[in-house]
Amino acid sequence: MPTSSSLAKDKASPSEQASAFSGKNSNKELVEGKALPSNQDAEQGLLAACIVDTSGEVMGRCMEQSIGPDHFYHHNHQLIYEALLDLHQDNQEADEILLAERLSTNGHLENVGGQEALIQLTSRIDTTAHAPYWLDIVKQKALLRKCIYVAFEIIDGANQLQGNVDDFLAGMEQRVCELGDEQNIRTSIPFREPINHAMEQIQRMLSREEMDGLLTGYNDLDTLTNGFKPAEMIVLAARPSVGKTSLAMNFVENIAFSPKYKDSPKNTLVFSLEMSATSLAMRLICGRARVNMNDLRRGFVPKKHAEKLNQISREFQQAPLWVDDTSGLSINQIRAKARRLKMRNKLHLVVVDYLQLISGDARAQSRENQISDISRGLKAMAKELDVPVIVLSQLNRDSEKEKRDPRLSDLRESGSIEQDADVVMLLGKHRKGEDIREMDQGAEGESQEEDYEPIQLLLAKQRNGPTGRVNLAFRRKYTRFESMQGEPRLN
Repeated sequence: MPTSSSLAKDKASPSEQASAFSGKNSNKELVEGKALPSNQDAEQGLLAACIVDTSGEVMGRCMEQSIGPDHFYHHNHQLIYEALLDLHQDNQEADEILLAERLSTNGHLENVGGQEALIQLTSRIDTTAHAPYWLDIVKQKALLRKCIYVAFEIIDGANQLQGNVDDFLAGMEQRVCELGDEQNIRTSIPFREPINHAMEQIQRMLSREEMDGLLTGYNDLDTLTNGFKPAEMIVLAARPSVGKTSLAMNFVENIAFSPKYKDSPKNTLVFSLEMSATSLAMRLICGRARVNMNDLRRGFVPKKHAEKLNQISREFQQAPLWVDDTSGLSINQIRAKARRLKMRNKLHLVVVDYLQLISGDARAQSRENQISDISRGLKAMAKELDVPVIVLSQLNRDSEKEKRDPRLSDLRESGSIEQDADVVMLLGKHRKGEDIREMDQGAEGESQEEDYEPIQLLLAKQRNGPTGRVNLAFRRKYTRFESMQGEPRLN
């Protein structure tokens, strides 16, 4: 990687050197004695094609690929392309005369060499057939210059850093990932393609082969949501000690061990900002083995249960699960860690436990503003990674004070959580007089007469589906949720 000492003899700083990439300086800056990546012939060929193509197809292709003046390395080429953009915006066909007039109006005609230079430029090509190839070359060279820009930005930032190193690393990692994103610009496609894709999904749903998203293992909930879908932010909120962590980890467990995903394991990353990774693992193992943790602590566990615990632990060792129990992470750190894992492995689900424990930006004026920034960051992460992100959140005390079911307005500290979320699920205890259905038969036909607490999962918001409620039973002995028999109730 080039250093500040390796700049050209004009001894420009990295930031000054980088400004050349956006066309602010001349093209004479060098790195380690070498010119920055560019191809003058390709730039001239593309500009000439834009000028002589009366159909506007070449200019349209440039617009579709988000080509801007800064994609051209040579300053006079930037000025010409900027004038071409002006003409295109005004719905005027470009030729040497109109282009010269626009450059003159902008005060740049003499800077590009006058009208003679434009005529000489267009005389270089006989056909526009090679325009797509020239465009690709121009785009690739511009991307390489941006890579150098980011490298210098890292050098300058590291030399001048006075703040948090983790935040700096997260920001730089995001910049590097954005370079790759520029290579993946989607173009317009015939509508028949998404129609065909949608019909394939419809046929699978009609035949009960598969649903849209990740299935949680709770049939009533999956019926309402059709599974958790990529790019969705799913909020699971409750008062303390109602069981939001337990339910979220039951989702993770059910997805990890679902026979449906046996041939295509779903990698899951859990950010546990409250519980240690060991405590979380203990809860998962005991819950899946259906062993009372209190009995285990006292040593009152039969031999068959010990064997079951060993078997379950081996299953979890092979499960596609990752956990990060670092306390006080910022949203930038969480996004960076998730992004890094996705670069190494495919990622299908992220769980954050819980939102109010994420460190906010100290520059924000209030905690509410901090929570709003964090909420927007989590939604942006879901879209960036294209995976469902389950976010746990606290509810305020209003529902307890008023002795009612929780509702969206009870989300703690910020209304932006409700706005950003695609799905909001609220856990609440059953009220007296509520109709409680029987529990499903447990695993291995075990008796269900043990103590359990009926819990309602209220689907309070679903951007692309119905709202409703699902009855669950919280098994206190195993800190585990089980389904209740019957169909979900629509609101």
